[in-house]
Amino acid sequence: MKIDEIDLNILDELKKDSRQSIRELSKKVNLSPPSVSERIKKMEESSIIEGYTLRINEKALGLPVQCLMDITIKNGKYGIFQEKIATYPGISYCYRITGSACFSLKYSTTTLEKIEAFIADFNSVATTLTHVILSEVPMNWSYSTFDQEHTFLKQK
Repeated sequence: MKIDEIDLNILDELKKDSRQSIRELSKKVNLSPPSVSERIKKMEESSIIEGYTLRINEKALGLPVQCLMDITIKNGKYGIFQEKIATYPGISYCYRITGSACFSLKYSTTTLEKIEAFIADFNSVATTLTHVILSEVPMNWSYSTFDQEHTFLKQK
């Protein structure tokens, strides 16, 4: 599917609020509601839009301590790690990565002691490098700053 500037603007608006009505969205991108619906349907069918999710404020939920971890698997323990991490509470994401570590994950919990317990729990299968998150820098980039080769066109 070929993506144009209007599609990118639709994605930008959905990224801000995926619950807005088609009518609201159509006003923001200066296109008729049926045209916006058709474009969204095409992006869903071509897997550009994979689903609609929500953002959760983990601190407000009672998980004020968050960290990023680089995980390096010990010899031959990939299967054990993947099985164990898949159901571990508090993991927002876990990516297999390149570089000096094997995986990168985000863990949210209630205390620093829980992070220490996590490290101890995985000590038999992996080594960890842990970065406690102090604050988040708000990101405000837009898909419309990319051209079709996904290189930056302009700054917003």
